[in-house]
Amino acid sequence: MLKVELSYRGLIVVGLAILSLWALVRVWQVVLLMLTALIFMAALLPYVEWLVRHRINRVVAVLLIVLTVLVGIGSMVAIVAPAMIDEFRDLRSNLPLYAEDFEEFMADFGFKTDRWDLPERAEEINWGDLISGSQAVDYGQRVAFGVFSAFTVLVLTAYLLVDTKRLRAFLFRFVPEEREPDAEHFLRALSRVVGGYVRGQLITSTIIGVYTLVVLLVVDVPNAVAFGVLAAFADIIPLIGAFIAIVPAVVAAFQESPEQALIVLIALLVYQQFEDRFLVPRIYGQTLNLPAIVVLVAVLVGGEMLGVTGVLLALPAAAAGRVVLDYYLDRRDKTGRLDEGNGENELLAPDAPAEA
Repeated sequence: MLKVELSYRGLIVVGLAILSLWALVRVWQVVLLMLTALIFMAALLPYVEWLVRHRINRVVAVLLIVLTVLVGIGSMVAIVAPAMIDEFRDLRSNLPLYAEDFEEFMADFGFKTDRWDLPERAEEINWGDLISGSQAVDYGQRVAFGVFSAFTVLVLTAYLLVDTKRLRAFLFRFVPEEREPDAEHFLRALSRVVGGYVRGQLITSTIIGVYTLVVLLVVDVPNAVAFGVLAAFADIIPLIGAFIAIVPAVVAAFQESPEQALIVLIALLVYQQFEDRFLVPRIYGQTLNLPAIVVLVAVLVGGEMLGVTGVLLALPAAAAGRVVLDYYLDRRDKTGRLDEGNGENELLAPDAPAEA
């Protein structure tokens, strides 16, 4: 027989816990937006503080940063969207011809593709059935919701950047005085790791975007700028980002000639190996310090739970989890010493912790 006794206070605590869990499930989308805004705040805070130290009003500094972000996103959409539409129209109109060129190209290397009947299969594709009216409406709703969510995150990030000091003061009201040094360490480490990851991702995206642009310009592929921007954005997405960055550019090059497509494919694959084996370790250094299996599991779990949003947030969340684990292990150490890291191997880490 199991006997459980709860005081009135215990019943109240259990009831509040159940109520909080129910509320969290109900407002999970809002919580997700808030977490995303906190990640962007950690990434942008050093730049806001830099402007403030140069005697620029904090509100004006935040507005300048937000305006820069909006201009960047708007420019990306304006460059990529029209080019992708044109490429899709060209592919739809000339797919049988491209399939025939592909068969001839593979035949030159000794591969027999006649039995696949690629040109005939391409002619049989009913493009109208691929995107029906209901699917178009569904995609439109998703795009509208994504735009609204992005705007909400941007507004929340701006508010957090403006009210950083008051937010810090509010959080420290719940921290005992003897625990304040530990809380300071935890917040600095969290800001360094999460913010460093976002800023490092910005650098790697810029490099792959410029590299893709140069390769496509040399090979003389149309819409090279659009594919460079697309590669920069795709680099944000773990695992499948390389596929998104390479395939559209190769398809566009194949529309010119199979030889151009082969050159683009080899060049982009070589860069992917360079980024994975040399560039990423140099840029991030000890910022993430996550085993490959942890990265894979984090991305898979994030994608399963939240789709594309979960994939994008998986690594920052995993990095934050590593900070929590390090904090717990350091607190367990009998000496009580906390290793904050010197950040010497982090190319993108701020020179000094941002003053909040």
